[in-house]
Parts: sequence; C-alpha cells; structure tokens
Amino acid sequence: MSGTSAGTLQNRTNQTVYAILAAICFCHFLNDMTQSMISACYPIFKGLYHLDYSQIGLITLTYQMTASMLQPVVGFYTDRRPKPFSLPVGMGFTLVGLVLLSRAHSYHMILFSSGLVGVGSSIFHPESSRVARMASGGQHGLAQSFFQVGGNTGSALGPLFAAFLVLPRGQHSIAWFSVAVLVSIMVLTYVGNWYRSHRSAKAASPGKQPIIQSPLPPRKTFVAILLLLSLLFSKFFYLSSLTSYYIFYLISKFHLSVQNAQIHLFIFLGAAALGTFAGGPIGDRIGRKYVIWFSILGVLPFTLALPYANLFWTGILTVFIGLILSSAFAAIIVFAQELLPSRVGMISGLFFGFAFGMGGIGAALLGKLADMASINFVYHLCSFLPLIGLLTVFLPDLRKVAIAPSAQVAITEHSAD
Repeated sequence: MSGTSAGTLQNRTNQTVYAILAAICFCHFLNDMTQSMISACYPIFKGLYHLDYSQIGLITLTYQMTASMLQPVVGFYTDRRPKPFSLPVGMGFTLVGLVLLSRAHSYHMILFSSGLVGVGSSIFHPESSRVARMASGGQHGLAQSFFQVGGNTGSALGPLFAAFLVLPRGQHSIAWFSVAVLVSIMVLTYVGNWYRSHRSAKAASPGKQPIIQSPLPPRKTFVAILLLLSLLFSKFFYLSSLTSYYIFYLISKFHLSVQNAQIHLFIFLGAAALGTFAGGPIGDRIGRKYVIWFSILGVLPFTLALPYANLFWTGILTVFIGLILSSAFAAIIVFAQELLPSRVGMISGLFFGFAFGMGGIGAALLGKLADMASINFVYHLCSFLPLIGLLTVFLPDLRKVAIAPSAQVAITEHSAD
C-alpha cells in the first residue's frame, strides 16, 4: 500500500462521520419513543385492567430489567465478537413486542410484550453506543450527546403521541407505531453495512494497533466505576418518579385531565432532551467531572422545591430539573469508557443496563410506596436523592491523569472502538 493510500485510509477511519451519528440518533429517537409510549399508555392499562400503582410499576420493572440484565452481556459478547447487523435484529424484538402490546388482552400479556421491548433495547443501546464512538472521530462527548439526544427526544414525544393518537383511539392504535420501528430496521441495516466496512478499513490500516490500557490502576478504576454507578442510581431513581408517576401526581394534586398531564410530561422530557446535548461537548472542553458535579448536585434546589410548588411553578421547576439532570449521562458514559477504553461495549451495556434497571426498580418501589402512603409522599422523599451527587468529589480527574505518557494513549487513542 502506498503512503498516500495508507494516509487516506487512516484519515477515513479517524474522522467524525456525521451521517452515521445522525442515523444512530434517529434510530435512538424511534427506539425510545416506542419505549416511552408504554409508560404514557399506563392510564389506558390502569383503566382497562383495573391496575394499582404496584402493578403499573411492575410493567416498568419488566421491560427495564429485561434490558438491564441483558445489556452488559450483549456488550461483553460483542466486544469480542462484533456483530454489525445485531442492531436491526434487536429492533425486530421491539417490533414484535409493540405489536403484541397493541393486542394484549391480559395483564400477563402486557408484561410479556413489555419484556420483548426490553430485549430489543438490550441489543440496541450497547451496540449503537459503540457505533457512535466509532463514528466520533475522537469527539467522544459530542458523539454520545448526539446519540443520546435522539433517545431523549423520542422519550419526550412518546407521551405526546400517546395523548393525541393512542388515548382517543385505544390500545389497538399502538400498532401504528410499528411503521416507525420498520423504518428504524432499514436505517440500522445501512448502519450495519458502514460498521462492517469501518472495521475492515481499520483492520487494513498500516501499523500494529496499540493495546489500549486503562489510565488508572485496576483498584482505582473499580472504585471510580462504582462511584459513577452510584451517581446513575441517584439520577435514574429520581427520574423514574417523574417518567412513571408524574402524570398521576399532576392528576392527584392539581386535578388535571390525562391529556393535559401528558402535555406537562412532554414539556419535562423535552427539557431533558435539550439538556442531554449540552453535557457531552462541554465535557470534551472543560472535563467530564465538572459536568457531573453541576448536573447531579446542581439540580438539588429544584427537586427540594418541587413538592411545595403550585401548578405553574411545578412546570417551571421540572423544566430546570430536566435540563440540569439530563446533562450528566453523556459525561458519565464517556468517563466510564475512558476508564476502560478496550471494553466500550461492555461498559456501555453495563451503564445503560444499570440505568434501565434503576429506573425499573425505582418505578416498582415507588409504586408500592405510593400505594402505602401517597404519590405526594413519593415526591417529598425523592427530592433528597440528588444529595448522592456529593460522591463526585471522589472521582479522579482524568484530564490530569492523561498528562502521564502511558495514560495519554489510553485517553486519546481513537481506535478504541
């Protein structure tokens, strides 16, 4: 291979591929939109099948725990045996789950259908996060934010679609959204072709690929991973109180209609989508630890005020909560990937899976608590969760660690795909 050809090949594998980032962002939008439709349809299921809050929480627990348990396994496996076309296959599980959900005639069928949607997510998230990093061209925070803003936007629009399309027409209309999943399968097939060709180009690039090491000793890496997971617990346990029960909270406290309550949920989730995009690029510039500090702990004044606010200020406060709290996720994911740069799939699966699991467990426990006490009590209790953000002080500053020559390769090497 000539020097010019080798240089061209190397440049092609190390530049940001915005078309692939846009495709992954779009598919994340469609995937999370279908997921958020499940929780947005809870009022339908509650009325049709006479469910209590505990049973509602169990639906969330089913699809989020399915995804939670399988995602690290999928990521661990594909780190060793990459499967470029696993993405459309995973979306196929979501398609089947969505169709069955629209035809479910019992509570147990709802649980089974939700579990299939969770299986689809367990395949989609770790692999699509890996593709985002592969297409980042070294702008890892930007790529993760771009990828995640699609998911948060989908989560925001899901309740809006449910309010104006599903609620007036009933459970069977959920099947209409299978068209969106079919579109996603086609786009992910295109992404799979790029994934395969990118790996081939990487393998054909000149020189031996370096073995990518962690920038920290194993014990410090393990402790940092535990700290990041604790911060995710705070974030997603609190978020589960809003995504699963905010509609019921507004109906109970302010006597809103279901449709108006879902519009308020859309506003909160829309703010979360906007906040998601900021965290990654800012973390690329000033350091991810500072973004995590601001996001997890900075939201505390707003969560503490929320249970005492009237309807107007409840809307304002949840916008700030969504904007601030959502900015941490991309920074946390990339921070963890930099701790173990040779295990991108496993780390992505672990953290997405843990996030889903905390959301599911949170929904189930908070639903039980709401049945035992009240939905208002749940929001008073959850308002203190961001205090866990104080653990950020113990996170290492990887920007300082990266000064060491041995760590520099681990932090900046673009081939950590």
